[in-house]
Amino acid sequence: MNLDISDRSVPPLANELRACLSEILRSPVPVPGEADDPMRFFKQWLAERNLGLVPIADAIAFDWPGQWIAVFRDGDREHAVVMFGSPSGVWLDPSNAYHESARIEAAWMLTPLDLHLPTDNPYGAAPTAGTVATILITANAEAPLSRVDEAEALAGRGLAGDRYAAGRGTFSGPGPGYELTLVEAEVLAEIQLASEQARRNIVTRGISLNGLVGHRFRIGSIECVGRRLAEPCAHLEKLARPGLLRPLVHRGGIRADIVRGGVIRLGDEIEAID
Repeated sequence: MNLDISDRSVPPLANELRACLSEILRSPVPVPGEADDPMRFFKQWLAERNLGLVPIADAIAFDWPGQWIAVFRDGDREHAVVMFGSPSGVWLDPSNAYHESARIEAAWMLTPLDLHLPTDNPYGAAPTAGTVATILITANAEAPLSRVDEAEALAGRGLAGDRYAAGRGTFSGPGPGYELTLVEAEVLAEIQLASEQARRNIVTRGISLNGLVGHRFRIGSIECVGRRLAEPCAHLEKLARPGLLRPLVHRGGIRADIVRGGVIRLGDEIEAID
């Protein structure tokens, strides 16, 4: 698949990486914004599709009877290519810059985050409506969360008074998916985890959140877009309790961005727009 890499709004390497990903996926890949770090942008975009880029430790010696992405330096320029085979050769060279003496500096394999989920609509269809059961904020990373009856949702930032709106969250950006987190009350009840310990902003009732990934949705009068799953991690276990990883895999809620701001209130309806 040949992709036009002439977009001059992003660095040449970003265009080449985009072409490489598009070749492997056999589908278009979006152009990073001028303010985006290209690798971060591509990783976040891939995560919405149950995909990730795994770094290869010894890139120079690596070979693989499949496709992988390598970055090499030619003078003062870095270039990206798709490699294939054991030993590996160039499958796609978007800039026709590869030569025998090129030294590979970094490499990645594209792999599913979960082998049991598809990459096409991995988290299911957009769900039916639910409601806001709990709203939680805290001003600082790792500080206890407090319940509030309503919160102002700031477009492009997060909830007023919350650590992520202020850029002080443990997992603050840059990039998409760092403004708002949601989790299902039914999941928390099943594993007997208090809403405050889940460390999400919005606890919902009556809606399957995973299907909102990649979709726009409303919470009351505000509009959001689902970015990716908010998977559990060792940090959550440290702050809440051990043993949360397995029961919360694919059930830890979602990360979203706020497209249109307003006020979120308890009982607000949540529904998909597209």
